[in-house]
Amino acid sequence: MKVRFFLAIGFLFIWAPAFTQTSFEKQLQNFLEQPAYRNASVGIQVVESATGKTFFEHNPEQLFIPASVLKVVTSAAALEILGADYHFKTKLGYSGKIENGVLKGNLVIVGGGDPSLGSEYFRNYYPASGFLETWAAQVRAAGIQKVEGHLVLDCSLYDTEPVPPTWIWEDMGNYYGAGASALTFYDNLFRISFRSQPKAGLPTEIVAMRPQIKGLTMRNEVLSSDSNRDLAYVFGSPFDGDRVVRGTIPKNRKSFTIRASNPFPEKLLADDFLAHLARKGIFVSGDSEINKVEPADFKLIYVTESPSLAEIVKVLNHESVNLFAEHLVKQVAAEKNGTGTRESGLNLIVDFWKSKGLDVSQLIMEDGSGLSHFNAVSPAFLVSVLNYMDQSGRYSDDFWKSLPSAGNGTLHYFDPRLFPQNSLRAKSGSMTRVRCYIGYISPEPGKRYSFSVMVNHFSGSHLNAIAEIEKLLYEVYRNGK
Repeated sequence: MKVRFFLAIGFLFIWAPAFTQTSFEKQLQNFLEQPAYRNASVGIQVVESATGKTFFEHNPEQLFIPASVLKVVTSAAALEILGADYHFKTKLGYSGKIENGVLKGNLVIVGGGDPSLGSEYFRNYYPASGFLETWAAQVRAAGIQKVEGHLVLDCSLYDTEPVPPTWIWEDMGNYYGAGASALTFYDNLFRISFRSQPKAGLPTEIVAMRPQIKGLTMRNEVLSSDSNRDLAYVFGSPFDGDRVVRGTIPKNRKSFTIRASNPFPEKLLADDFLAHLARKGIFVSGDSEINKVEPADFKLIYVTESPSLAEIVKVLNHESVNLFAEHLVKQVAAEKNGTGTRESGLNLIVDFWKSKGLDVSQLIMEDGSGLSHFNAVSPAFLVSVLNYMDQSGRYSDDFWKSLPSAGNGTLHYFDPRLFPQNSLRAKSGSMTRVRCYIGYISPEPGKRYSFSVMVNHFSGSHLNAIAEIEKLLYEVYRNGK
């Protein structure tokens, strides 16, 4: 097998243009001969963006589990389809009639699929529930002092499948497994704070859950540990308020906080808004309910617009926010078909790339974020997406800026001294035994390489994989001038 491997490498470097063969070849050989990667699946492609010339490739058309690098496929397509200046809109209004300050009907919030509504990533845009204060003030300005009816939440823009069916049980209850709703709120998550004992192996105590969510219960099976890592996982499915948290947290902590997915984001939004209304002296006689409101019955009071899609995509890729990616899938479908569904959105994204001449036989999408283990894509397809955005994309600059540079975001382990002046812009992807990186390397002005490095089924630590991939990418930077 080793003989065949070296013959293949030698062949690739015979025709690879303008490349110092020995250093990259040696670095890759050292990488693949390590015990942790000897039986792993490894795929690499590096292409000069402007010319399309191949710098290097290894298993370029083999399919790999991409993890979060799939977000590049989703976010780039969403930018091109919806536009960088696209804004999500959440509408506040009512049905019925206002008579002498009394609304004889329902207050209505119509969800527009805004993933950033109240998000911690947009504190400057949505400061401390400021938009809820604005909504309450707008209700009073509309002449409503009392509501003889309900607070209705219209979430019909999206379907009733908040999470993809191929997400695993271990993921859905945690913050990165939060489901997409037409009325997503506070990133659809909540926080659990623990107190741990001085010794390892002892039960912990939950001291707070914020925000408080009605209908949610938590069984705590978390133990203290000598490990300094957060190894606590929340288990629970969408629409189910019964949760259990298992695993370990560091010992001897007065307060140790983790994040979990909120199964009832719409209900939390309703409760918080009702509290803001009450502080304005506006009381709603009925309960909150989720229901569709016919457009003919809806009277608009106020519209809240999200940050631009370019700003949302920057957070999505920089911080690798699964929730935002799943929203983009459904929003693409909602704009095209009137209802946001995962299946329709994914088909539209695949069709978009096919229309641009990309080989979509090398792309299998089950979600938009990469959290599903059922996704599969080749290094060559990912590089073709990067090349398209760099050379032909309408919003190539917004896309490029959305990718972290060395030392920042999900590239925080990479040494910025090796890749100065934003010469590396990339998206990472990781899950158990999966580590991938795709992006751009610009070794000098006017020269840019699109690259994809995908490693599946390795047995070593992620930190070691990061270090080895960093060495490979540095060889591209060093020899690509």
